[in-house]
Amino acid sequence: MVMATTTSTAAHTSLASVTLEVANPEAARRFYSAFGVDTYIRLRASEVHSTGFRGFTLALTVSGPATVDGYVAAAVDAGATVLKPAAKSLWGYGGVVQAPDGTIWKIATSAKKDTGPATREIDEVVLLLGVEDVKATKQFYVGRGLTVAKSFGGKYTEFASGASSSVKLALYKRRALAKDLGVPADGTGSHHIVLGSTADTFIDPDGFAWEAAA
Repeated sequence: MVMATTTSTAAHTSLASVTLEVANPEAARRFYSAFGVDTYIRLRASEVHSTGFRGFTLALTVSGPATVDGYVAAAVDAGATVLKPAAKSLWGYGGVVQAPDGTIWKIATSAKKDTGPATREIDEVVLLLGVEDVKATKQFYVGRGLTVAKSFGGKYTEFASGASSSVKLALYKRRALAKDLGVPADGTGSHHIVLGSTADTFIDPDGFAWEAAA
């Protein structure tokens, strides 16, 4: 498979923030502080109904298996549910947990062996949106001014990080993402996530809401 890399000079929009809509912001704040990811997200109260898979995951890339285990343990100790226990795979080592507010988090490393002690450092945070048509949604975002960093046909697209956000945005097939996370792909109602835009307010083809970042 050939990987296409494109660039754009019309960077009108970039991801500035990620806000999770939760029923209990104070409880969620305690969880995310204990988990160690509170600096990467914002929280907002919301009672909007949703069922099943919300269509996205937040993925942490870390240095080694011991660090993966440490983050999984911290999440579980704070009240998360394990969806996929941390284990080795062809690509590395990782596990999946679901926060008490319903948000799914994947913690992974490309390393299969530790080369040092566990740390609490995060190399990268990626917001993966599960979409029905990766190519069409990629073109929608390119039209909004986002720059494509990596693109693997109709399977995966990753956008260049904006200077204003510590979270990278990527697109993945919805059913493939759900399978990777170990959950059914079906879901209805709110995504319970709002993306902060450096430009204007809009909604993408899969219903993910962007608003002008404060």
